[in-house]
Amino acid sequence: MGGALIAGWMRAGAFAAGEIMVRDPRPGEAATAAGRAGVRLNPPDADLRSARTVVLAVKPQAWREVVKGSRSLVAADAAIISIMAGVEASAISEALDGREVTRVMPTTAAGIGQGAASVFAPNSEARARARALFQPLGTVVDLHSEALLHAATAVSGSAPAYLYAFIEALGAAGVASGLDAETAHGLAKSTITGAAALLAAGNQDPAELRRQVTSPGGTTQAALDVLMGPDGLGDLLRRAVAAAAARSRELGG
Repeated sequence: MGGALIAGWMRAGAFAAGEIMVRDPRPGEAATAAGRAGVRLNPPDADLRSARTVVLAVKPQAWREVVKGSRSLVAADAAIISIMAGVEASAISEALDGREVTRVMPTTAAGIGQGAASVFAPNSEARARARALFQPLGTVVDLHSEALLHAATAVSGSAPAYLYAFIEALGAAGVASGLDAETAHGLAKSTITGAAALLAAGNQDPAELRRQVTSPGGTTQAALDVLMGPDGLGDLLRRAVAAAAARSRELGG
């Protein structure tokens, strides 16, 4: 996710590469690529202390170790923004000597300027700083309660994987119906990305677009009778979102 944010900021021209610093003791492909593009990868500690905004983009399971090793490098007046699922702002604040913490749940499409970010901030000034940081990357929504971040994580942060899984399953269903794998998966990918682009380009809601391509008694209606029937997509997604939200709460525990 950190790599997607950097890519999005650079793509949008929000920051010059040299204005972005990354601290990563074991740089992966994304961090290494950012370094090649001019991002300051693992700069001297004195440089890190000059950062006015610090984004915590680490796995929730590893955050305490990371924060413990970085606490002395964070300036007292730096804005702290966490994109970690589940970890409450109060816990991070305590580990950082009482600094205010804003929480944001972004999506990986931030890398191409089409992300979605849910923001919970302790005050209006922190909210404004977070919005300014994430608006170049796509849509930003404000949450009035930190507890809502569990639902936002389940509905938004994790949801790109749901769509990718749906496209995988649709392609596999095409193979089961007789198409060769290349054709089935190519059709599934192109059709879903095209439908998403059509949704994004217009002002109609998904229900109306669905009705437009559904003829009563036709092939689409036959499929929707399965997808929207008992134990269908609606029930499945409710259970999936509930499971993701529950796991978000567990990570914060």
